[in-house]
Order: sequence, then C-alpha cells, then structure tokens
Amino acid sequence: MIWSYDAILLILIVITAIVSLSIKDLISATITLGVFSFLLCLLWAEMGAVDVAFTEAAVGAGVSTVFLVATIYNTTRKSSD
Repeated sequence: MIWSYDAILLILIVITAIVSLSIKDLISATITLGVFSFLLCLLWAEMGAVDVAFTEAAVGAGVSTVFLVATIYNTTRKSSD
C-alpha cells in the first residue's frame, strides 16, 4: 500500500463527510455525498477489495445519488426559511 495515497484519501474522505453534513442546500449535500462515496470506492480498490469497491461505486456513488437528486427535485418546499 502507498501510505501517502492512503493519507490523502482519508483526509479527503473526512473533509467531504464534514462538508456534506454542514451544507444547507440539499442538492449540494447530495453531490458531496456522492463524492464521499466515490472516494470510499477508491479506498476500497486501493486496499484490494475490488468487489466491494465496485459495489460502492455502483450503489453508493451511482444509484443512491441519482435517487436522492430525483427525490429532491420531486418534492416541494412548504416553509419559507
């Protein structure tokens, strides 16, 4: 394993997790969550768990992000804040 690559990935994963939790805009938070999932996919692939990485990329970064964005676009906002 390349330790500098692992350290960079872990730092980026923590940053995207914090950013996705602190963003108030739902679309931006969803996209950041997709980036978080993609970074996890890279980490799993680097650790040698290619099947887990492929599943994370397909389900986490792909399908979940699309479903969340579609749900946000199909809902209406009732409050004015």
